[in-house]
Amino acid sequence: MLQPLSRLALEEQCLALSLDWSTGKTGRASEQPLKIISSDSKGQLHLLVVSETDPRLQKVVSWQAHNFEAWIAAFNYWQTEVVYSGGDDGLLKGWDTRVPDTPLFTSKRHSMGVCSIQSSPHQEHLLATGSYDEHVLLWDTRCMKQPLADTLVRGGVWRLRWHPFHCHLLLAACMHGGFTVLNCQETTEKQEAMVLGSHTLPHSLVYGADWSWLHPPQLASSWSLRSGMGGKTADQKVEGEPLAPSVECVVRDDGQGCARLPGRVKPLTEDTGQSGARLQATAAQACACSLSLEEANLDAGLLATCSFYDHVLHLWKWEAKWPHPEDHAHR
Repeated sequence: MLQPLSRLALEEQCLALSLDWSTGKTGRASEQPLKIISSDSKGQLHLLVVSETDPRLQKVVSWQAHNFEAWIAAFNYWQTEVVYSGGDDGLLKGWDTRVPDTPLFTSKRHSMGVCSIQSSPHQEHLLATGSYDEHVLLWDTRCMKQPLADTLVRGGVWRLRWHPFHCHLLLAACMHGGFTVLNCQETTEKQEAMVLGSHTLPHSLVYGADWSWLHPPQLASSWSLRSGMGGKTADQKVEGEPLAPSVECVVRDDGQGCARLPGRVKPLTEDTGQSGARLQATAAQACACSLSLEEANLDAGLLATCSFYDHVLHLWKWEAKWPHPEDHAHR
């Protein structure tokens, strides 16, 4: 049952454009408050606190961050007093929420509106940002003068999501460019992130994309997608839309070097004989980020995208075959 607990109007005559929880990584100390940062169409940021004993929203502070729409606001998951924001003014800014009057930094490195930001839940000081300029930038938050890496992805980067198990995989929703999976391992200012795979939806703009947190080993047991939405199903072509992109690759960090391994993205088929959309996963459960690659068994992974014009939520399977540990031991 979905039960409403609390609601709070951010501002009159404005649109709430984004929000981020302070709990983006595992291991939050019990004494740390549960916080939300939100941005709006007037260029403002709003810091909220959620009471866990009596669940309700409380506004802590609001401040003017950008001259135009503040498309995105996000926490530094490792230091939750710090938040980042991106606006239609093309600026990326950092803020200390305890003294929000003056930004910690202002970057003009993106050439157009900044609309996606996410702190890495796995690696401290690593930040990913995206923009209408079709570039994904990786940053070391200790030095925000220049990015660590700059990758052109062919589409405005509306959302970025780090993989919950593999610390180097980054998923980007790229509007007319569909979605892209990046390998951000060992990137430098002169070496862009590796594009592992991408998929476009010719008649839609992909605005949302995220990885599943379902436990991968359980997914392999028994699952299926059924939909009664009508219209185009996930396994029906739309005028030349490729269903299974060509084989790409993923990189595994096994502590003794990296091996390039086969992988691909493909849509999941639907059984339209049943009504009602649901995902069945046998004994599925949340998986902690502390799992090693072997424990996570990343040969089965799910990601979802939502697109603008076709009104469809797509469910995809990212396939990567990892060699057995004994195979590596004999090499």
